[in-house]
Amino acid sequence: MQLPYFSAAQVHAALDYRLLAAALREAFRAGCVAPLRHVHDVTGAGDRLLLMPAWRPGEDLGVKLVTVFPRNRERGLATVSALYVLLDAATGHPRALIDGEALTLRRTAAASALASTFLARRDSATLLVVGTGALAPHMAQAHCALRPIARLMLWGRSHARAQALSEQLCAAGLPAQALTDLAPGLAQADIVSCATTATDPVLRGSLLRPGTHVDLVGGYTPQMREADDELIARAEIFVDTYAGALKEAGDLLQPLASGALAREDVRAELAQLIAGAHPGRRSAQEITVFKSVGTALEDLCAARLLLERSPAQL
Repeated sequence: MQLPYFSAAQVHAALDYRLLAAALREAFRAGCVAPLRHVHDVTGAGDRLLLMPAWRPGEDLGVKLVTVFPRNRERGLATVSALYVLLDAATGHPRALIDGEALTLRRTAAASALASTFLARRDSATLLVVGTGALAPHMAQAHCALRPIARLMLWGRSHARAQALSEQLCAAGLPAQALTDLAPGLAQADIVSCATTATDPVLRGSLLRPGTHVDLVGGYTPQMREADDELIARAEIFVDTYAGALKEAGDLLQPLASGALAREDVRAELAQLIAGAHPGRRSAQEITVFKSVGTALEDLCAARLLLERSPAQL
């Protein structure tokens, strides 16, 4: 059987951020079965296989296969590779293969932008993206797609990479500029989206002004950390899912362990915001944090939308 394959270019072309955010809103509202990701050390030397399944009985079924092989850098290859397999929920037979990295980039950015509609001030017009990796341009584009951003600032440890990203986004019609210093950007931003692989905090709570919304997407293991204790202590904390964030997010696990954060200070998960079980932002002065580590529900939703928008490929 010849399965349709959706390349990265096809994924990016089909998954408009506004449409994907709307689809994610409905997916979180409906819910699905999404076991916590399975992680396996396949060589005993740190090479890992991650499995992320999700399903809605009788409707959708899929699994993302992710490999993380750190020594690939020595081979001149990407460290992370991913493939999504969408299956027929009635028969279990495969329906399509999808580039897993592109799917992850799109759904991660769309989920953060969706969360910001509940947590950022309505008049937020200045966005700061911290980090210059593969996810950074998608965070910028998704937030700009869901609200009228008048000023887009970019900062990374390499100013040359930040400048290159700024030029790329300007060419796409976004009001981007690269910063040489992070502190002034943090003091001016309405929304800060941080997508790094940091293990020591990049964002300092003392530098944020009241009313800022902070989007933490980079740290996905207990050892990774993007925000310091002061930022976490000053903020109202929200997560994509309790199950994932409270097991994998160093930005929460480390302050929980030290006592800087209490479990009850994690106010709500995204599904509760969407359902209206929590009002989200309650004042213009609050600092809010949305911490995401990703959930297979988002992959399944994005894969389903991709097929709906690409019927000629099936």
